[in-house]
Amino acid sequence: MSKLKIKRGDNVIVTTGKKGLKGGTGEVIEVIKKEGKDPRVVVAGLNIVKKHVKPSASNPQGGITEKEASIHISNVALVGKDGKAIKVGYKTEGDKKVRINKKTGETL
Repeated sequence: MSKLKIKRGDNVIVTTGKKGLKGGTGEVIEVIKKEGKDPRVVVAGLNIVKKHVKPSASNPQGGITEKEASIHISNVALVGKDGKAIKVGYKTEGDKKVRINKKTGETL
């Protein structure tokens, strides 16, 4: 599996997807990498789904809860300082490998 260019804590924009989802921005809460499956990301405040929770000992009330669902990583892009999607590259500075904005060359 190749190295992912999006990490937890990054600000991203949704480039493709449902009508209400496309163009939305938010912070990456979690990056999900599973062997044999495509990588996905969970973005704060986007792709909200309703889950029906059965009453149990730990949750006697039960009911309907809302939470963020994952989005395929190819459907999101990092957001630059201007608020637009950017492409990410890598550059070695000394002995460290840093992410850079391919268009401007500045480090992220």
